[in-house]
Amino acid sequence: MDPREHWRSVYQAKKPDEVSWYQRSPHPSLTALDRIGATPSSSLVDVGAGASTLVDALIERGWSDLTLVDIAEPALEATRVRLGSRAGKARWEIADIRHWHPGQTFDVWHDRAAFHFLTDAGDRTLYKRALIEGTHPGSHVIIATFALDGPETCSGLSIRRYDASSLAAELGDRFALVDSWPETHATPWASGQRFQWSLFQRN
Repeated sequence: MDPREHWRSVYQAKKPDEVSWYQRSPHPSLTALDRIGATPSSSLVDVGAGASTLVDALIERGWSDLTLVDIAEPALEATRVRLGSRAGKARWEIADIRHWHPGQTFDVWHDRAAFHFLTDAGDRTLYKRALIEGTHPGSHVIIATFALDGPETCSGLSIRRYDASSLAAELGDRFALVDSWPETHATPWASGQRFQWSLFQRN
């Protein structure tokens, strides 16, 4: 199935809190932003934003330069509906990250959902092209992937697992590894999934 149709069908079939990656609070992402000292004056893109509540939390903190990118329109629509009148505080991009050309560079590139689905080397090259286009020297890049001891599949799709060093090697020497840490994500049905959080800064 085409990736767009796959993710569209997922969000049409399930409510946002019925998927394994659902978080009631985006605490891990907020912790990562605090580690880099990000402030509401920073610009941020959330790649594979889905129906995450990160945008809600950032708006509450006073952020105003927010862009949400996702391949599945129903996911972003669920977020728009949830935000209500606050939806205008974010920009919305329904796009496949492999073919997306950012209209600006961002101070923070955040991805908790997309990169580990790119099992094909060519797709990762396309992602990195978007990453380079969408960042500037000094930009921070936050990527959470399944860890080496994490799941091998998600939503019926194969994934690629990483530790900090293998992700750093994948991104290349334009991005310096600044910090990394593990996380055990609790799914809505209380099982644990091992994640790897890696924080980079563009040279």
